[in-house]
Amino acid sequence: MDDKKIIFSGTQPSGNLTLGNYLGAIKNWVELQKDYHCIYAMMDLHTITVRQTPADVRRRTLEVLALYIACGIDPDESIMFVQSHNPAHAELAWVLNCYTYMGELQRMTQFKDKSARHSDNINAGLFTYPVLMAADILLYQADYVPVGKDQMQHIEICRDIAQRFNAIYGDVFKIPEGLLSKSGAKIMSLQEPMKKMSKSDENPKAYISMMDDMNTIAKKIKSAVTDSEGVIEYREGDEAKAGINNLLSIMSAVSGRSIEAVASEYSGKGYGDFKADVAQAVVECIRPIRAEYDRLINDKAYLMDICKKGAESAGKISERTLKKVYKKVGFLV
Repeated sequence: MDDKKIIFSGTQPSGNLTLGNYLGAIKNWVELQKDYHCIYAMMDLHTITVRQTPADVRRRTLEVLALYIACGIDPDESIMFVQSHNPAHAELAWVLNCYTYMGELQRMTQFKDKSARHSDNINAGLFTYPVLMAADILLYQADYVPVGKDQMQHIEICRDIAQRFNAIYGDVFKIPEGLLSKSGAKIMSLQEPMKKMSKSDENPKAYISMMDDMNTIAKKIKSAVTDSEGVIEYREGDEAKAGINNLLSIMSAVSGRSIEAVASEYSGKGYGDFKADVAQAVVECIRPIRAEYDRLINDKAYLMDICKKGAESAGKISERTLKKVYKKVGFLV
């Protein structure tokens, strides 16, 4: 066994992935494969804290898998699997529930936010969601978990649970660290640029789905909110320039150039020309990904084979951790 560190991450198949998901996360995951043992899961267990149409969950699970591969995640280099295909996630989550305090879960921002949005379905799974997330990570003795700043609270509670368990039973879990994106690409809503781009936004013009056709992508960029100033300049923290800041960030991320270089290139030019160029750059970034995705999604047998092999590999790793946990808490193993 080499000395590469382990990375674990996953995405809920609860909606179409956005340009923000790609530039802020998946694109970086592709690079991580070179230096780490990477484990990527389709987190279907997490989706059902909110009511779902079952057929949609199944379809989207394969869509996310196909998109991961189309973006450059190599199933021969990384372990890719469906969360529900490995029962160890739910099993460890139950044990960890017994080592997690109500007060910790009540403080979780996501529980407060989702409870407000889904007040007719405030279920126990929504409340204990962070414990399942901790189990996802700790099962694989992950060193790092790629996250955005808004997800660090989940890493903190995961670390707290692991440290509490280790304090009682010895060195059982590796204590993971959140790995913030190197690029820091945070893509905002095209219509409300002070908000993060989200696949759950009620306004379809606010986000670019990786499933959008090329004409739709171009139209959404061209209709993005800007300002009346007419100056292409990046001013971090300036709410009035949030729309232009966002477009500059997108152009920087898809072109590989710095924001400063992009702003300098378009200094003195009009918003119309700038938007048209951003639209073209985004289309050219997504086009080859979509072409590969379209090929893969039509090969269900291939995708299901990856799910099967990935679950077997994930199972072998997680079984070691779960057996150790079961022995420590006193179960007959």
